[in-house]
Amino acid sequence: MTSQLTATHGHIVAIGGAEDKTSDLEILKQVFALAPVGSHEVAVIATASSIPDQVLPDYEAAFTRLGATRIHALNIQDRKQAADASNVSLIEQSGVIFFTGGDQLRLTNVLGGSATLNAIRKRLLAGAVVAGTSAGAAAMPGTMIYNGDAADALRKGAVNMTSGLGFVDGLIIDSHFLERGRFTRLMEVGASNPEHLGVGLGEDAAVIIHPNRILEAIGPGHVILIDSRDLASSNITELSMGGAVAIENMILHAMVSGHGFDVDARRYLVTDELRALREDSR
Repeated sequence: MTSQLTATHGHIVAIGGAEDKTSDLEILKQVFALAPVGSHEVAVIATASSIPDQVLPDYEAAFTRLGATRIHALNIQDRKQAADASNVSLIEQSGVIFFTGGDQLRLTNVLGGSATLNAIRKRLLAGAVVAGTSAGAAAMPGTMIYNGDAADALRKGAVNMTSGLGFVDGLIIDSHFLERGRFTRLMEVGASNPEHLGVGLGEDAAVIIHPNRILEAIGPGHVILIDSRDLASSNITELSMGGAVAIENMILHAMVSGHGFDVDARRYLVTDELRALREDSR
């Protein structure tokens, strides 16, 4: 099966939450800069949020400062609205599609299988940038985390996962990662799904997922990677639900802005290496 990441022609940006929306706009500036040439309309989707009327104006103001020609504030709250042709049309004319934070399960419940989600996937294939923060970032992969006690998640079955929006395969994304101590969540995921690369996004930090499967860290915060592909052993299959998980040879990386990671090769990239591979994606 061809992965969404392989098929992607645009860029994906996953943000850990609490990004600057009023000062330097460091991360949002880079999101906007990835839009296709001449395509400066932005669609902001607040489906995940329980307070869309408070969230949407901040992003409208930020993207206006960055030079957006039009901003479409899409407060899609139910599946009828997700099927509405007028919302699909606004997606089709946008070069940036941005998901706010909130509840990722609500996001997938409302948008899953909808005309709006299909339109977003087509725009991504056509070169648009799809970005999301917090829950909007966690929902981007084909498989997403939606629950799990950060304090003691390294137990069999402690982390809940379900289908995400399907923009990228092979990654599991968690947000507010350092601030809420979520290391054990991605460790439990890695023990049960070693093929998936865990991406833990700190607040005011993000990764750009380039079309050539290169991750690039941006923003002033940290991006943590948990790589379990070469896992030597784990007791997870022997445990009853709730049992303490043992793991041998799980690899952790901490990336900062300007550093990257080759998803296929499972290789950390310092600045010069990242720059060379990033050029290959253009």
